[in-house]
Amino acid sequence: MNPPPNITDPLVLFMPSGKRGRFPVGTPILDAARSLGVYVESVCGGRATCGRCQVEVQQGNFAKHKIVSSNDHISPKGAKEERYERVRGLADGRRLSCSSMILGDLVIDVPQDTVINAQTIRKAATDRVIERNAAVQLCYVEVDEPDMHKPLGDLDRLKVALEKDWGWKDLLVSPHLIPRIQKILRTRLPNQPELSEGKWGVTAVVHRDMDSSRPFIIDLFPGLKNEAYGIACDIGSTTIAMHLVSLLSGRIAASSGTSNPQIRFGEDLMSRVSYVMMNPDGRGAMTQAVREAVNGLIGKVCKEGNVDRHDIFDCVFVGNPIMHHLFLGIDPTELGQAPFALAVSGALQYWAHEIDIDVNRGARLYLLPCIAGHVGADAAGATLSEGPYRQDSMMLLVDVGTNAEIVLGNRDRVVAASSPTGPAFEGAEISSGQRAAPGAIERVRIDPETLEPKYRVIGSELWSDEPGFEEAVQVTGVTGICGSAIIEVVAEMYLSGIISEDGVIDGAMAGKSPRIIQNGRTFSYLLRDGEPRLTVTQNDVRAIQLAKAALYAGVKLLMEKQGVDHVDTIRFAGAFGSFIDPKYAMVLGLIPDCDLAEVKAVGNAAGTGALMALLNRNHRREIEQAVNRIEKIETALEPHFQQIFISAMALPNKIDPFPKLASQVKLPPRKTVSEGGVAGDATPRRRSREDRDARRSRS
Repeated sequence: MNPPPNITDPLVLFMPSGKRGRFPVGTPILDAARSLGVYVESVCGGRATCGRCQVEVQQGNFAKHKIVSSNDHISPKGAKEERYERVRGLADGRRLSCSSMILGDLVIDVPQDTVINAQTIRKAATDRVIERNAAVQLCYVEVDEPDMHKPLGDLDRLKVALEKDWGWKDLLVSPHLIPRIQKILRTRLPNQPELSEGKWGVTAVVHRDMDSSRPFIIDLFPGLKNEAYGIACDIGSTTIAMHLVSLLSGRIAASSGTSNPQIRFGEDLMSRVSYVMMNPDGRGAMTQAVREAVNGLIGKVCKEGNVDRHDIFDCVFVGNPIMHHLFLGIDPTELGQAPFALAVSGALQYWAHEIDIDVNRGARLYLLPCIAGHVGADAAGATLSEGPYRQDSMMLLVDVGTNAEIVLGNRDRVVAASSPTGPAFEGAEISSGQRAAPGAIERVRIDPETLEPKYRVIGSELWSDEPGFEEAVQVTGVTGICGSAIIEVVAEMYLSGIISEDGVIDGAMAGKSPRIIQNGRTFSYLLRDGEPRLTVTQNDVRAIQLAKAALYAGVKLLMEKQGVDHVDTIRFAGAFGSFIDPKYAMVLGLIPDCDLAEVKAVGNAAGTGALMALLNRNHRREIEQAVNRIEKIETALEPHFQQIFISAMALPNKIDPFPKLASQVKLPPRKTVSEGGVAGDATPRRRSREDRDARRSRS
C-alpha cells in the first residue's frame, strides 16, 4: 500500500485528462498515471520494450496550478530507454513513462496517438439540407491559342474566355498561379474532351465571396475538372471538429474530430491566457499546436473521404474568442482582463497558406465574426444554425463548455453573454471525473429506496445491473465519470435524498446505505467499488454547483434584460450538450424551467453554422448582419449577479420556481443539511462561503 502523499511531494498534472496528484521523488511516471486512473498503455510490463507508454513533458510556468514544469524535473534517460531509442527510435520530446522518474513538479502530456482508449470526439455531421451558393465555382473554358497577329498574353486570353462563357469580369489572379499559367494551358490530358481546333481546354477555379468584391482565379487545371471541396471546422477549447464537403453537391465526404492539443497548456481558457502571460513563447507554442492539429485533421478527413487535400479550395472556421485569436497568431492577453477586448471582432478572410493551413495553395479561409469578448465565432455559428433572430418565440441557445456561451432572443431582440463554468462538466477537477472515452460512465440512475446505483459506460449499451455487463466492459474497464454522468449522478443524488437542496451530502443516510461514506467532516457517495474506486465527494458536488450556478446566473441576467420570466424553447449546442439529458439538466438547475418537450440537443451547432457559411456565401452576410444586432451583456459587471448566483447554488434553485419540471418529475421535499452532513438549518458559515463562491465566479 502506498503511503499518503506529502504536501511537499512534487505535483504531477496529466493532460488532456486534467488528473493530478502528489508523488514522492523517484516515482515512475507510469505508476503515477495508473494510481490516478490515467490511461497510459503498457504491454511489456514496464520493461521499456513495447514503447506504448510514451509521454511528453510540457515546459513552462503553469500559473493556475502553481507548477513550473521542466525537463530537469524528470530523471535522465537510463540504459533501457536509451536502448529502446537506439533500436526503435523515440520522437523528440518523448519519454518512456515506465523508465522516467519524477524529480519535481511536472505537466505531462499523454500523446493521443499512443492512446487506444482515447477521448471520444462527439461532434457529428448534420443531416440538414443547405441550399448551395458556394464562394467557389469551377469554370471550364476553351482558350484561344497564341496568334502572332493578336499579341494578347495567355492569361489575358483566359480572362477573355471566362468573361465570354461565364460572365466573369475584372478577374484577379492568385499570385502563386501566374508563373504556372502557360504550362497549365499547354498541358494536354489523354482523356480530355475533343476541343475545337486552335483551342486549349482548362478549368478555372474562381472564388468570390461578396458580390461587391472582385473575383479571384485561385487555381487552374488542364482539361475538365469536376471536384472541389471545402472544410468547415470548429476549434473548441477541448476538441476540434471538422467536416470535409463537396462544394459541387453539398455532400459531406467525411467528418472527424480530435482533442485540442492546447489542453496541455491549460484545461480552461483563462489558464491558457495565463500561460501566454507567464511564458514568452507561449502564444507561438499554442498557435503552432492548434495549426498542426488542424492540418492533421485535414489529412484524416481527406483519407476517410478519399480526397486529395489540394482539392480543398475554401475553408470556414469558428471558435471561441481565445481559440480564434490563438489560431490566427494573435496574443489573447487582453481577453484575460476587463474590458475583455478583442483584437478584431468582424468576419475575416485570409489566404489559407498565410496561416499554414495545408490545402490548395490558392484556397481562401473565412472566419465568422465574434459576438463579444467571451462570446465568439462559435456562438455566431450556433446562432446562424439555430436562428433565434428568425423566431417568434423566445429561444435560449446554450453551448456548454469550459466557458458557456449563451444567446437569448427572438426576431425582435437578441442578447448574448458568457459564463465561466470551468472544466467541471467535462470531468476535470472532479475526483473520479474524466473526459468522454470508452470506459467512462455516461449515464447514472439511483434507486431512491435502496440508494443502489446502476450506470452505463461508453462502449456498451448494457446497464450495470444487466447480465453480461462485466463481460461487455472487460476490454475498456470502468475508468471514470464523464460530464453527462456527472450531471446525472448529482441530480439523482438530489432526487433520492442523498444531498439536500443546498448540495450537502446527508450523513444521516449512511444508516440507510453503506454507499454513504464519511470522509473527515464530510461524506461521499460510492458509485462503484473496485479498481478504480469511483466516488462522488462533497467537493465534487460543490464544483458542479459552482459551474451550474454560473451558467444559470448568466441565463437569468439575459432573461431580465429581455424582460421575460420564462423561455419558450431551449437548445443545447456543442458536443457535451448533445449528451445532456434535459430532465437532469433542469433538476440540477442548469437551465430555467421549461416544457421538457421544448428542450432539445442540437449537436455541434457551431460546426453546422460553419458548414452553412461554407456552402452558401449568403449565410456569411446573414450572420455578419445578425451579430451587429446582438446586444452583448458582460455578466461580471452586473451588480445583480452575486444575488442570482447564490440562489442558483441550490438545486434546482433557492428562489425561482420550476412548475413545469415539478409536473413531470417528483422533486424531493426541502431539507437543509450542514456542511458536516448533519440535518438541520444551514449555518451562517455556509452563507459566507456561498458569497465567496459568487465573488470567485464573477472574477
